[in-house]
Order: sequence, then structure tokens, then C-alpha cells
Amino acid sequence: MRPREFRWLSALLGALLSLSACSRSAGGESNRTLPLAPCRLEGVGRQALCGTLEVWEDRAAKQGRKVPLKVVVVPALASSPLSDPLVLLAGGPGQGAAKLAGQVMPLLERIQRQRDLVFVDQRGTGDSRPLECNPVPPTAPLTEQFDDTFREKEIRACLASYDADVRLYTTPIAMDDLDEVRAALGYDKLNLWGVSYGTRAALVYLRQHPEHVRTVILDGVAPMSLVLPLYVARDGQRSLDLLLTSCEQDAVCSHRYPDLRGRFTALLESLAREPLKTRVQHPLTGAPEDVTLTRSAFVGALHALLYLPETAAMLPLVVDRATQGDWGPFVALYVTMHGNLEQNMSRGMYLSVVCSEDVPLITEEALVRETRGSWMGGRELRDTLKTCELWPRGSVPAGYRDPVTSDVPVLLLSGELDPVTPPQWAEDAKKTLSNSLHVVLPGVGHGTSSVGCARTLMADFVMRGSVKGLEPKCRESLARPPFFTSFAGPVP
Repeated sequence: MRPREFRWLSALLGALLSLSACSRSAGGESNRTLPLAPCRLEGVGRQALCGTLEVWEDRAAKQGRKVPLKVVVVPALASSPLSDPLVLLAGGPGQGAAKLAGQVMPLLERIQRQRDLVFVDQRGTGDSRPLECNPVPPTAPLTEQFDDTFREKEIRACLASYDADVRLYTTPIAMDDLDEVRAALGYDKLNLWGVSYGTRAALVYLRQHPEHVRTVILDGVAPMSLVLPLYVARDGQRSLDLLLTSCEQDAVCSHRYPDLRGRFTALLESLAREPLKTRVQHPLTGAPEDVTLTRSAFVGALHALLYLPETAAMLPLVVDRATQGDWGPFVALYVTMHGNLEQNMSRGMYLSVVCSEDVPLITEEALVRETRGSWMGGRELRDTLKTCELWPRGSVPAGYRDPVTSDVPVLLLSGELDPVTPPQWAEDAKKTLSNSLHVVLPGVGHGTSSVGCARTLMADFVMRGSVKGLEPKCRESLARPPFFTSFAGPVP
């Protein structure tokens, strides 16, 4: 055999062996009914397997339209992998799990050694008939991006563009979809990893299909008692108060930004009296643009900075500059974060979930109670209620809002500084999870898996299949990042 032919045959045999290993890892070929084909995911070096499972849009009627669910399996590294994979349930509501694979794969290296990783775009997200709705796209001029006018025309246009019954894109229906995917892949038990809204999804799956759950990781816990977005102002107030107190207790921050709390309050009062008209350079194009900022537009954008401690560390500088008439840092941070968030977010699916599962529980009395005296106020919440008056509303099962009760091992992870799912929500969920452990990570915001010690805990937990013996040793080693005292330009 000539060398060239030998190299060709070796490559072919290697590819066949790789595919064979992939097939074995995906639940066992004999049990799998969903065809999978080799594919490459952006940001994922290892070959994955991709497929599409069609499910009834109306699962109860079992007729009419079908929804193609995108399914991705990244095979375990072991030649004889364990039979229970880790399944990501993404946040939002509205994020596609498969589109997050490239970002989260580096966080799961230890788990992938022995287990497959499964990513399913929930109906209405990613590549599973996404209910996209961007009344103001990230590429719009700054004037439009900061225009907080209620956009009824654009919302109605989103609804008219769908070939879908948006009432059927709720969490309980989606979790029955996931169980159908599980069966089609040939898995009996799953390890669930829910992040943010994905924690609600994980809890719903646990309640509906408990016999198929081995372990659950809840990261940034949204229990059934958390009504979206009723408590955003209250929880955001807590997060901002923690930040301002930290700045006041930090010698460098308090010296660099004296009376930051008072000046922030005065700035909000000024914006409430009259919107601010200013001229800034677009952080991406460098072109000057005129911008009108209202109080609600300002606080809505500022709230996003609290999600990550690294961006929250810039908030004192942003507020300080804004009180001096320099809005450049604020605009640069907003444009960067807003663009990144919108890349994988189906707003229509968010509305289908929130308008069906949450908004019916929000009374005027509750709205006033939870927003009174907060820096965010109630404008954003009222806009959500107005949107849901336009959005067709689905139904949820009786007792849907009851706490999920289970003795399945559950690891709950909270960031101390989280502005949307602070630790108290995990404690609430824990009351009815008898075999659980709650770990609060100091200095961490929304989502803990980027922290090394959290990843270690997750891997140890999944390996053990139990919270017994888990030692969260990282709690004392974490702290809020130092505050920024200078700004050089747009955030990369």
C-alpha cells in the first residue's frame, strides 16, 4: 500500500471509530430513535452530534403544526461513558441552549469526561421555531435604543409574523418536549443544570417527570414563588444598596466618588422632572448622535450592569461621570451589553411564558407594594403588563405555582450580589427540596458557573449524585471586584 493510500485509509478508519464512539455515547444506539449526524458548533472544538426532533405544537390535541426542536449532543470523552448526561436548561425566558454551547463547554470539562452534554433549544428559542421580536434592534440609532415609548404597533407586528400559536410556548409544555427528547436519545436518567429561568424549567421537569431525574443544579434560583418581573425593582434595590455601601466602605471608591448615593438620587430626580438631551459618540462607530434619556430608560439600562460584578464595578464611575454631564461611559457599556444579550434572546418566547405564567398573578396592589420607593420604579413592570394585554395568553396546570417537593439531590447556587435571583429565592425553593444544599458565593452576581469553585462543586456533585460530603470551600476566597476609577473607552 502506498503512503498516500495508507494515510487516506487511516483517516477514514479514525473517522468511523469517532462516529462509533459518538453513537455509543448518545444514550446507546439500540435505544435511540432520534437520528444524529456529526456537526460543528461555534466555539466547540470537539465534534458534536446534531439532530431535529419534531413535536406537536399542541401536545394535547396531537394534530396541526409541529415544532422542530434542535438537539445537540456533545459526547463524553470516556470510551465507556456513564449513561446519564448533563442537560442545560437556558435562561431568559428566551435563550436557546444550543447557541450557548460554545460559551458553557469550557465550564463543563470535568463533567464531560464521563458524561454526554445535551443542549436542546426549547420551543420558541434558538433554532426551534424562535419567536423573535425586536421592536428596537441593537443596530438601531442610539435615539431609538433609548426611546422608552410603548411600542404597540411593533408588538402586534411580531404576533402577525409568527406561524405559531404563542399560547402553546409555556414551560410545562416545553418540559414535556424535553422528556420526549430524552426518550428519543435513549437516556433513562438526566442530570439537569438550570440557569436563571432555566431553574424554573428544571423544577417543572422535576415535578412532571421525577422518575427520570438523577440530580439537579439550580444556578440563580427562580422558584415557583418568584413572579416575573414583579420583584425586579425590589431585588434590584437590594443589589444597588449593597454596591453603594461597598463603595462607601472602600477607601479608594469613597474618596474618588464622594456622596455617590446622594448624587445618584439627585440625578434620578432630575431625570424624572425632565428628560435629558445630550450628544454622545456612538461607542462602535465613533459618530456623534443626539440622545434623549428618560428616567426609566436610564434605570433600565443601569440595572443590566448589576448582573455581573465586573460591570457593576464600573457603575460608580458611570454615575459619577453622568452627574458631571459625561454620558459616554454609560452609553458605551449599555450598547455593548445590550448587543450581546440580544444575540440569543427570543422576546416572543419570553412574553409567552411571562404573560401566561406570571402576569395573571400581578395585582395593582402588589405592583405598588413591590416598586414603591425603589430606584427602578414601576414603569418597566407596567409596560410588561400592557404588552401582555396584547399577547395571547396560554394556560398552566392547576397547582402550577405550588412549591416543587422532591427528595432528588439538588444543589442550589446563588450569587450574593444577584439583582434578580438573590439568595432568598434559593432558600425559598430549598424548603421543599429535602435532599438539597444551598451555597451562596460572595462577590458574585447573576449566574455562578463562571467561578472556578462553583464549577468544582458542580462536577463533584454530579459525580457523587449526592449533596452529602460536598465541601463548598470557596466561600471565604471570593470578594467583589475592585471598583473602576478610570474609563478608557468602549468595553471589549
